[in-house]
Amino acid sequence: MIRIAVANQKGGVGKTTTAINLATALAATGWRTLIIDLDPQGNASTGLGIKQSQRECSSYELLRGDAGVAECAIPTAVPRLDIVSATVDLSGAEIELIEYQDRLHRLQKALSGAEAGQWDICLIDCPPSLGMLTLNALIAAESLIVPLQCEFFALEGLSQLLTTVERVRERFNQKLSILGVALTMFDRRNRLTDQVSDDVREVLGPVVFDTVIPRNVRLSEAPSHGLPALIYDHRCAGSAAYIALAREMIDRLPEIRKAA
Repeated sequence: MIRIAVANQKGGVGKTTTAINLATALAATGWRTLIIDLDPQGNASTGLGIKQSQRECSSYELLRGDAGVAECAIPTAVPRLDIVSATVDLSGAEIELIEYQDRLHRLQKALSGAEAGQWDICLIDCPPSLGMLTLNALIAAESLIVPLQCEFFALEGLSQLLTTVERVRERFNQKLSILGVALTMFDRRNRLTDQVSDDVREVLGPVVFDTVIPRNVRLSEAPSHGLPALIYDHRCAGSAAYIALAREMIDRLPEIRKAA
C-alpha cells in the first residue's frame, strides 16, 4: 500500500480539500483508497459525509493501539474509498502518546498491521501543525504532498516544513520524499498570486505540480453537503483542476514504487 501524507503546518491552505478530492479521483480510477483523518477537527471526515455517530472507532483508537486499521476504516459514499475518521479525542493524543516509547511510530506500526492488498493507496490528512501527529504521518508515509496557498506568508511556512521533512528523513524515514507541492487558492486577478507561484517554481522546480487549484466557490460549498467537490459539482473549475492534479500525481507514483 502506497502511503502519502498531505501536510502543511499552516491552516487554511486547502489541505483537507486536496486530500479528499485526490482520494475521490483515485477511487474513481479504480484505486482502492484509504484516507486517515489525523486532524482533531475531523474536517476530512465531515467533508466525506461521516456523521459523529459513525465515528465509534477513529484514528485516536488506531494510534493508541486499541483497534486495527480494518476495524477503524468505514466506507464512504464514494465507491472504493474508505476512511479512518477523527474525533476531538485526537486532540489529547499528543499528550497521551508521550507515555509510549514508540510514540512517533504508532501510525507506522498500525499501517504495517493492515491486511495486504486491502487498499492500494493511503492518504493521511495531517493537522495544521508540526506536532506529534504530523510526525507520525511523515514517519509512516513514503512521500508527501504539500498544498501551498498562493500568498506571501505561505512561503515562510514552507521552508519550516521542508526543514522538518529533511530531519525526519535523516533520523526516522530515509524513504520519505516530496511527491509534489500543489499550489492552491490561485487567483489570476491577483498579481501577488503569480509572484508567489513564480517564486515557488524557481526554488523547487519540477517538485511543484503543473496543475494549480483555483479559488472556487463550489470547492468551499461541497464540504457542507458532506461530499467531495468532484461529486458535488464535477464540472466546476475546482473539480477539473483536482482531476488534472490526480493525473499528475498518478504519473509520479511509479517512481515511489521503484524506490520502495
